[in-house]
Amino acid sequence: MDLDNTKVRTEDEIIEAVISRLQNIYDPEIPVSIYDLGLIYDIKLEVKQNYTYCTITMTLTSPGCPASDSIANDVYYYTVTIPEIDEVKIDIVFSPPWDFSFISKEGKEILELDGTVIPQY
Repeated sequence: MDLDNTKVRTEDEIIEAVISRLQNIYDPEIPVSIYDLGLIYDIKLEVKQNYTYCTITMTLTSPGCPASDSIANDVYYYTVTIPEIDEVKIDIVFSPPWDFSFISKEGKEILELDGTVIPQY
């Protein structure tokens, strides 16, 4: 009989949990989550001695984004609260540079409903 009712999640399930949390973080000037904006380039998990490290590679809409610290802090705190994750590292990169083609279909629909004209790529 299994006395521990907690289910062990796979790496893919943990990454899905990270994505779900990141979909709740918004750039203060844009009504779309940072995930749907395409600002998240990669999510990696690494387990060392039963300690799980999560590295998130992301970008910003521009290198001079005034909300960069706030967004990075939110990414850290929303991710580190996932029970399986012990430490979070955030790498902010600008290559490749972000553009409108990175936005998800859902994100584009939200922006269009908000009146934003999205360039076609």
